[in-house]
Amino acid sequence: MTTSAFSWTRFDQAPLVGIIRNVSADDVAQVLPVYRDAGLTTIEITLNTPGAEDMIRQAVEQYGTDLNIGAGTVCTAEELEKALAAGARFIVTPIIDEAVIRRCTERGVPIFPGAFTPSEVYKAWTLGASMVKVFPTTTLGPAYISDLKGPLPQIKLLPTGGVNLANLDQFFRAGASGVGVGSHLFDKTLIRDKQWSLLKTHFQTFLHKLPHTV
Repeated sequence: MTTSAFSWTRFDQAPLVGIIRNVSADDVAQVLPVYRDAGLTTIEITLNTPGAEDMIRQAVEQYGTDLNIGAGTVCTAEELEKALAAGARFIVTPIIDEAVIRRCTERGVPIFPGAFTPSEVYKAWTLGASMVKVFPTTTLGPAYISDLKGPLPQIKLLPTGGVNLANLDQFFRAGASGVGVGSHLFDKTLIRDKQWSLLKTHFQTFLHKLPHTV
């Protein structure tokens, strides 16, 4: 499958990457249209989710004109090839793997590699990261993003881990270009109970706290 282009315009409308991990294929099929209809635009399915490649493939086929659909937890070049073959439009990693970053930049596929220290963040950026996933931000929070942006203002940061409704706006005020949100966004109780209208309202609560929404 040829990987379609990632839409930065779509991302900027709602600069949040929703992270789907360990959600069943049936539930993902229900969640995706709710996510789209809520106004969110970019979603990542982690490769360590059972059946992830098929989920990505089906998601791109059904919602690729409305959503940026990517693969997360990509740690090796072999995993990257599987993700791209499934149609992933962007790649997210928890680590810095130079081969993965290089292959993405060569193919024009946005890559958001994970980094934590200033040295790691800078290295990921110089290798060609589209944004650097600052991970995890659970402990240090928005203040750490502000600290990083001081000496590294040119680097686009995507804090992930510990981002929730209570601190979402703080991350953007600290200088984040986007955020990655997993379990706080994909409420397991609402999904388990098939409360799709409530889930849409939940998604929209996040949307309304984002900058640059339309």
